[in-house]
Amino acid sequence: MTTTSPRPSAPAAARLRPGDLAGLASVGLRTRKLRAALSALGIAIGVAAIVAVLGLASSAKAALLAEIQVLGTNLLTVTNGQTLAGATAELPEAAPGMIARLPGVTAVQDTGSVGGVNVYKSPLIPSIETNGLSVDAATLGLLAVAGTSLAQGRFLNAATAREPVAVLGATTAQLLGIDRIRPGMRIWVDSQWFYVTGILNKDTYAPQIDSAVLVGFPAADKYLHFDGHPSEIYVRTVGAPAATTAVDNLLGAQANPQDPSQVTVSQPSAALTAQADAQGVLDTLFLGLGAVALLVGAIGVANIMVISALERRSEIGLRRALGATKGQIRAQFLAEAILLSLAGGAVGVVATAAYARGHGEAVVIPPQAWAGGLAAAVVIGAAAGLLPAIRAARLSPTQALWSI
Repeated sequence: MTTTSPRPSAPAAARLRPGDLAGLASVGLRTRKLRAALSALGIAIGVAAIVAVLGLASSAKAALLAEIQVLGTNLLTVTNGQTLAGATAELPEAAPGMIARLPGVTAVQDTGSVGGVNVYKSPLIPSIETNGLSVDAATLGLLAVAGTSLAQGRFLNAATAREPVAVLGATTAQLLGIDRIRPGMRIWVDSQWFYVTGILNKDTYAPQIDSAVLVGFPAADKYLHFDGHPSEIYVRTVGAPAATTAVDNLLGAQANPQDPSQVTVSQPSAALTAQADAQGVLDTLFLGLGAVALLVGAIGVANIMVISALERRSEIGLRRALGATKGQIRAQFLAEAILLSLAGGAVGVVATAAYARGHGEAVVIPPQAWAGGLAAAVVIGAAAGLLPAIRAARLSPTQALWSI
């Protein structure tokens, strides 16, 4: 009587731990670096666009609101409006003094536009190249009230305000090619020399000062035949918003009692806040562009995974022959697709943050921005790699090894 030994059972398939799966997926990507990098680029662009819409908009708004907080919201400006005939109205010479008498007003400074005067760096410059610069008479305390400061040199004082001396706005200095104050530096104003003593920083609240040449009221009257009428009055109130609103309601009648309708009153901080809120108008467009880029990136990931499954038939067959299950093969290719998309998403988030920091903006990326961007990358990677992973897992060991 013969006895038959029991047939040995097949060994249990080894478990593939998450760490081993991640390492295996990274090996597949490192062997095809250029192809993987190009595929991840589409994901990076799409995620960067999404994060930029949600993050850079918040960063720009935060920087603008922080600047408004520093400069204060208690600045009001009074400018000459228009007459019924459409001509530019004229503010009374006594308007700044009358405004200073209002309760709640703490400081008043003004500028007056000097018409018919051009500015050049030298008399050799052709007269047609005016650069659109203006000449304004300015009071001595303008900087503190208007919210700007000196970048170089000195501002006007009681002595220099009576002499042919000028202070340049930030844009004016750039257009004239003046980057620093040197002794004896002069500019050609209305066929005469004016000495330059200072350059201003950019003014957030009064950008018209940036492209102006500022001279003293007495010098403008003596050398440029200025009529003395202010064209813009800067008014600072006490810090309470209610006081600013109360002064705002009275400024038109106080500046020009005879015809308040010819006076324009504005609050620069309110305009800037509205500008910050309006920056989200194009968010939908950029989100659409980001979605298109993500779709292109998903197609690239799917393409590289399909090609990878075809090129690695022998690897798949060998792993199956050595005991790897269909689930492990499927998990390997799916992990490669997710890792590729996640790398692209991380690059997109980091690139957006670096761009914001490089442009001097506060990096305020909400958690939903970067988390949403990375989540979108993972979902895109999983969706793009699912079909190639299933196709690779269905490949039989004998059919795969036959191609060796």
